[in-house]
Amino acid sequence: MTRILFTLSFFFISIVSIAQEDKIKTLDVNLSNYEYPYNVSFFNFEAQQQDLKMAYVDEKPANWNGQTIVLFHGKNFNIAYWETTIELLKKNKYRVVAVDQIGFGKSTKPVYFHYTFQQLAENTKNLLIKIGVENPIILGHSMGGMVATRFTLMYPDYTKQLVLVNPIGLEDWKLKVPYQSVDDWYKSEQKKSYEGIKKYQKTNYYDGKWKPAYDEWVNILAGWTKNEDYNLIAWNSALTYDMIFTQPVVYEFSEIKVPTLLIIGTRDRTALGKGFVSEEVKSTMGLYNKLGKEIAKKIPQAKLEEIENVGHLPHIEAFNRFAEKLIPNLAK
Repeated sequence: MTRILFTLSFFFISIVSIAQEDKIKTLDVNLSNYEYPYNVSFFNFEAQQQDLKMAYVDEKPANWNGQTIVLFHGKNFNIAYWETTIELLKKNKYRVVAVDQIGFGKSTKPVYFHYTFQQLAENTKNLLIKIGVENPIILGHSMGGMVATRFTLMYPDYTKQLVLVNPIGLEDWKLKVPYQSVDDWYKSEQKKSYEGIKKYQKTNYYDGKWKPAYDEWVNILAGWTKNEDYNLIAWNSALTYDMIFTQPVVYEFSEIKVPTLLIIGTRDRTALGKGFVSEEVKSTMGLYNKLGKEIAKKIPQAKLEEIENVGHLPHIEAFNRFAEKLIPNLAK
């Protein structure tokens, strides 16, 4: 009887997942049929012998305090997931610039591109100079934390403050995870589905607890998989996985020369390559309750703000608690 009930339960869940996936809108490569909550502008530039477009939003409150904050998104996200953060910062009189890095969101998905954190940082710096941003606060989440760290290391005199929100790259996964080629990453990306994407986020980001508000960030990725040009998206994703895996920033945190705010949801267990290692090794990876404290000691002017029992996305999962840690600690 138990086996029958389990089988029926599994069958029901599968039917629900299929029905949900059927409702997901097919999204094109550059999300032109997905509307962001703000007006989107594009920075046109040339890099690596090709013309590229970088999407960004630039929101300035009427009572602007003269300070600008630049938001760097994570690997599975884009400008849209910053909406509540942008509104919070505008309410506190900050101008906010949020970007979609090349290969993400509404920005160009190149057929060929050598992804480096230096290249993404330079692209962003050139955009900021063009739109007249001076001495910004740089805030990065997840992969965006790695880009933000590299940006700050490259442009210490230009950066006023660094804010890292559950950044990845606090450890060097190459020491534990077998090397995966770009082709390996590409094959994995080609297998993605609505069900797999949701399972990953539910397990790794939210500790198995799901709210309807989280659906949006699954539906965008799943909507891409239904596109006939999904292989181009999968290829760019594979290239950025390789960048993340082979270009650690953990060894350079001691070189950061600006005040740094580290906001850590301590329940986070995100780490690249967990699926390629044993359970024993996996249990040693992505321990943010320990990593936050370790990295804070390495950064000369760091302040650590931990948010207990919160996962990889504090600004989504526990927005009010995130705001309480962020606003009082921002440079004025």
